[in-house]
Parts: sequence; C-alpha cells; structure tokens
Amino acid sequence: MERTKARAWTRVTLCAAIMMSGAGTSFAEETSVPGLKNRTIGFALVGARWGIHQTPDGKMECPEGFNEGPREQFKALYPSGGTVEGTQLERESASRYPMDKEDNFSYREVKGKTAIGLDLDGKADAADFVSVEGEKGIDNELYRAIGCTRLFRAPDGTFAHFTNMWVREFNYNRILFEISDVDSLVNDGDVTVTMYRGKDKLITDATGANIITGGSVRVDERFGKRFSSRTKGRIENGVLITEPVDIKYPWAVFIARPGHYEIKAARLKVALAPGGDTAEGVLGGYNDVETWYHQLIRSWSTHHSSYGGLSQPSLYRVLNRLADGYPDAKGANTAISSSIAIKLVQTFIEHPDRTVAATGSTSKPAVEPARR
Repeated sequence: MERTKARAWTRVTLCAAIMMSGAGTSFAEETSVPGLKNRTIGFALVGARWGIHQTPDGKMECPEGFNEGPREQFKALYPSGGTVEGTQLERESASRYPMDKEDNFSYREVKGKTAIGLDLDGKADAADFVSVEGEKGIDNELYRAIGCTRLFRAPDGTFAHFTNMWVREFNYNRILFEISDVDSLVNDGDVTVTMYRGKDKLITDATGANIITGGSVRVDERFGKRFSSRTKGRIENGVLITEPVDIKYPWAVFIARPGHYEIKAARLKVALAPGGDTAEGVLGGYNDVETWYHQLIRSWSTHHSSYGGLSQPSLYRVLNRLADGYPDAKGANTAISSSIAIKLVQTFIEHPDRTVAATGSTSKPAVEPARR
C-alpha cells in the first residue's frame, strides 16, 4: 500500500513539474504583471503629437525662423483691400483648391538633421534624419514640412495642444492596442498586435490630469470596425516592434468633425514599462497626402491656422514636393513619411460576446448602455 501511494505521489509530482516547465516564462510573467491575462495585454492611447523634434529656441531645426500664416499673406496679397469676394472668399477657396492659383510665398522647412521617427524604407540616405538616440536612416518628411510652423510645435502651438488633449477626451479618438500570444514582455520573438477603436471614456484620478491604469474600454465593433487592423510583432529588451500594416487612424476635432488619417505601412516601436502599466514610443508610416491635407482643412479653419502661422495653400505644395512614398501611375509620390509620438496606458479591452480576461465574465451587458 505504501509503495503504491509513493508511486502515485511521484506521478503527480512529475506531472506538476512538466506543467510548470511548459508554462515557462508566460506563467511567471502573468503572475508578476497585473494587466497580462491569458497571454494578452491591452493599452489605450492617452497622448499623441506629430513627431516634431524641438530645440529650446528652435534655431537648430529652423535657422531661418518660423513660417508666416494667412494674416501675413493676406496683407501682402491685398494691401489696398477689396471686395469680400475678391479677397476673403478668393483666399479661402485657395485652401480648398490650392493648385488653382499660383503661390509665390517662401516656405521655411526644417534644416536640422535630428528627428523623431523610424527607418521606414530600410535605407540610410544622405537626406534622411538621425534619431535622438543616434539611429540613422530616419524617415520623417512630414516633420520637414511642418516642423517650422508654430501651430504644430509644443507647448504653445494650438494644434499640438489640442491634438494631445482630444486623444484623451473624445471617444471617437479612442485608439486601443492589444498585444496577444505574449510569453514575455521583455523578450518575445512572436506576438500579435491588433488595433481597435474603443467607445468608452478613460478613467482619470481625482485631479483629472492622469489616466488610471487598469481601467476597461469596450471595442466599438459596429461603427469602429473599419479602424481595426492586425499585424505581427516582437518584443526585444522590453521594446515592442511591429511589422508594417496599412491602418485608418481615427481622428476628430471639435467633436463634430470626425475623420481619419490613411497611414500606409504603419508600425509601432514602443518601450513597455517593466510592470506593463504604460508604454511610450513612436507610430511611424506613410501618410496619404490628400487624406492628411483634407483632414486638416476640413477640421482646422483659416482663422485657427492664423494663430500658428499655417498657410494651408503653401503647405499643400510642400507636402506634395516632399512626398517620398507610394508613387502613382505617373510616378508622382502620393504619401509622405511621418511619425506620431505616442503614450499608452494599460487598459483591459472588452470584446462583445467574448470573455473578459480580467474577470472571466462576458463583456456584452443585458442592456447596451447609451453611447457617450
């Protein structure tokens, strides 16, 4: 009897050891990272600005100074005034149809060599930038186009300020990233990354200034389905790097003007915090010029552009001239390399009719709450 019990105990112990060894890093990781459940962890976008490298006085990147905007150009074009149709409406139409009239104003581009971004084409040309960390071959021609325009520079540029604020405040802009098939948040050669648009507000602390880690957001699989995309990736020394994928990046300003950016060959390079509660890095890719420009003019009026020295007709020409990807049938590039500096906070992502990793319950409520 005692020998039989000993054999049984040995078998149980051996099975437990095999199960524990099979769990490997993923078991240890899940017990130490609160947000990692069922080899999956989610993040919500809480901060985003176009990747613009700035020195304190701007002299390094913009030695010629900053661009002039609609007010200065208006005075130069119509020094003696004129009719509303011949001045204000004519100039306003130039923003919508920038190639209908000539634009002889000078435009100041970035001259510095340092930029925020990624090596999108796998080459290091003389015209490419160098990252702050010293990596060569950085592709970010959008920065070259808008980096010397005050509107896009932080913290005073209104576009930069409101972009960062509306990422957090508008549900339409609720971008979620879900990393699955995770064995380790330190080193993992094969993970899956899915981008969704959520539909819930983010939870803040008592000050309202900080997003709380560990909240939950439902995926909008009805109206937000077109914003979903999936790609493969890897984690190296705590840095998530994804493979290129075309995405639609939801974006709305002033609440009532929803739209999106078309970003081709988009990819992430973000550093994951040791505890998995935050992440920070870059979303890079090639922005479709027409979509990017139309998103700008339909949501940011000439009046608002005047505050930051942005001439929309002048910028349109520069965007097309600096475009460096996706040539059309005539050989003209249609997309411009770009980067977005992003900040993420760990969030539990809830899917309709799917088990929630954190609780084991289903995410679909008996009564659908009113959309906020």
